[in-house]
Amino acid sequence: MTTLLILGGTTEANALAKAVSRQGIAAVYSYAGRVENPRPQPLPVRVGGFGGPEGLAAYIHENAITHVVDATHPFAARMSRNAIEACAATRTPLAALTRAAWVSQPGDVWRHVPDIAAAVDALSGDAQRVFLAVGRMHLEDFSTRPQHSYLLRLVDEPDTLPLPNAEVVVARGPFTEADDRALMQRQGTQLVVSKNAGGTGARAKLDAARALGLPVLMIDRPVLPKRTEFSQVAQVLDWLSHP
Repeated sequence: MTTLLILGGTTEANALAKAVSRQGIAAVYSYAGRVENPRPQPLPVRVGGFGGPEGLAAYIHENAITHVVDATHPFAARMSRNAIEACAATRTPLAALTRAAWVSQPGDVWRHVPDIAAAVDALSGDAQRVFLAVGRMHLEDFSTRPQHSYLLRLVDEPDTLPLPNAEVVVARGPFTEADDRALMQRQGTQLVVSKNAGGTGARAKLDAARALGLPVLMIDRPVLPKRTEFSQVAQVLDWLSHP
């Protein structure tokens, strides 16, 4: 009998949770615990880390998990690597439910950097008004670039703000191009810094940047070991039914 563990927190994970619930597949949905008010799910939910790959392996064993789907954010590299290691150790089938990366379009002015550290380095120049769309967990990294005026859009209000000159907008996507264009115009944005998260919910800022002729500092996705990957919920359901 299948017992699925969904490593979630994304739109894709939420869609998978609804699908497996409708089909009556036993499953647990796991949140990392980084959002104060996570979306309710139609499945049993656990919140918090596992304690590295060893802790995840123990959870898989103790809860008789038969399959794991990694539907975490494309930049949750540590969790994804932990899942690969834990599933290999426990011989548990693992698949990733991923969204396609964003690709530049005509009119886009993108500069690619490989990681957060490289993005910080790229901001070493003169002061600018920067829309910093990297999430709450990475704000401290950019504290070494205090000369900029930052626009931050976060799901939750931050407990502390390591950036001395920042405007915080608390909002949850999806967003529209028109709204993001107005937001950037009001803030006087000169540069957008974004992770290549993919999907549609947060793409509006890139469309707005293109419309305004603004450059984008695009942080590429981390490289992960090879694994089974799907882009559609239906593909995951087929994988679950054909071990």
